[in-house]
Amino acid sequence: MASFCRDCDSETARKPCPHCGSVRIVSHPELFSLTIGHVDCDAFYASIEKRDHPEWRDLPLIVGGGVRGVVSTCCYIARIYGVRSAMPMYKARQLCPQAIVVPPDMRKYVAVSRQMRGMMEALTPLMQMQSVDEAVLDLAGTQSLHHAPPAIVLNRLARRVEAELGITISIGLGPNRLLAKLAAERGKPRGFFTFGTEAASVLAPEPVRILPGIGPAQARRLEAMGITTLGQLAALDDRTAMSLGEEGFSLVARARGEDTRRVNPERVSKSISAETTFETDLRDLAALEAELWRLCEKLGRRLKSEQLAAAGLVLKLRTASFQLRTRSQRLPNPTQLPETIFETARTLLAREADGTPFRLIGIGAAPLVPEDQADKGDLADTQTPRRAARQDAIDKLRARFGESAIRRGRG
Repeated sequence: MASFCRDCDSETARKPCPHCGSVRIVSHPELFSLTIGHVDCDAFYASIEKRDHPEWRDLPLIVGGGVRGVVSTCCYIARIYGVRSAMPMYKARQLCPQAIVVPPDMRKYVAVSRQMRGMMEALTPLMQMQSVDEAVLDLAGTQSLHHAPPAIVLNRLARRVEAELGITISIGLGPNRLLAKLAAERGKPRGFFTFGTEAASVLAPEPVRILPGIGPAQARRLEAMGITTLGQLAALDDRTAMSLGEEGFSLVARARGEDTRRVNPERVSKSISAETTFETDLRDLAALEAELWRLCEKLGRRLKSEQLAAAGLVLKLRTASFQLRTRSQRLPNPTQLPETIFETARTLLAREADGTPFRLIGIGAAPLVPEDQADKGDLADTQTPRRAARQDAIDKLRARFGESAIRRGRG
């Protein structure tokens, strides 16, 4: 059985470690031969807030806002009271009224994400960000470079992130991306879990909903067929798999722990968006436009931080009765500029503002293109480059003096 100590890297199976006294020992027969690692930050937003406010360390913390908003994330102490991500804020406050509640600070979180990304890119060129707080790495062939197997390299990364960034991560190690992700979800926080050839049998009794790609509707459909566990799903024959639709064969394969996807460092986000839930329903166009402008500014910042531009926009509205409306439109030219985004978004909004009360509004950029395609202008459009230069100056002032340093009249 291959084993090592997470605190000193010594190859030992004894607890405590004879070299440093740690009880954090990782053991698995395939520990030193598996090469796909999944990195998942622990309560990312909340961990950063606690890092910046040490006095909150032992207190429940919720990152979110408003009465009608949702929980962005929460610390593990708050989770003891039943608080969960995406939970309505009113319910989270009922479950944990003593919690500290702070609004999300995406600029700060993205900055930490970039630091962590740099650390991971130094380990392997085959690193793919899954989200701001999650990534997958293929470390095959890097042992001679790092003078250590992937398991040790990933563990050293976890210690470095904790020491230098002040947050913790959990590691999943496996033969493919799916099993590495499922492994990372076990033992959080500060976890290190490994899945190898035994994965299918270990996962067989688990509910089908733990499998990425199976949402509530699909889970209910499977349950109606008498399929509630991964083992039951994995045992389906081809004919039954076909009855599940286009994804049937893929679902059955994943239930068996099979995944042929490669780590693709060139993959970019499919969309970037910003949304807000109102404290009270809004139906007036001017009030809706005011909220939309703030979101367009936020979307512009996020596009620039990701070095991407919007080639199209998607407006999202949720009515007071929870009906969802989405409207989309391609842009004549890619952009990062909030005012250009707003000009198109407000046209989409005006068509929907018919007196219907809305509880949520959002604006997203999709499809996305590299930022070097954005806001070029031409002989017939000399204003766009000037707008871009003006926005760049505004962004620099805000970065130096804060968001309130300069504001447009519309805001």
